[in-house]
Amino acid sequence: MYLILVYDINVERTTKILKLCRKYLNHIQNSVFEGEITESNFSEFKLKINEIIDKTQDSIIIFRLWDNKYYKKEIIGFEKNSCENLI
Repeated sequence: MYLILVYDINVERTTKILKLCRKYLNHIQNSVFEGEITESNFSEFKLKINEIIDKTQDSIIIFRLWDNKYYKKEIIGFEKNSCENLI
């Protein structure tokens, strides 16, 4: 499946979430990640997220697309991190 993840995390946990997200997805903007992930890795990823965040202060939004060919991504301005050169 293809994910787009956006987070708004308390500053004391930002580094931990950033490092975790980079293990599973591509960092495309400050608090935005995207990429392909398997169901098992997604389950593992969510468990690790829940170990880090404080659900009373932090917010993570995950958009799941079953196939990345069914969306159109348009970038206006500078693209910080391109995902097109991935294997």
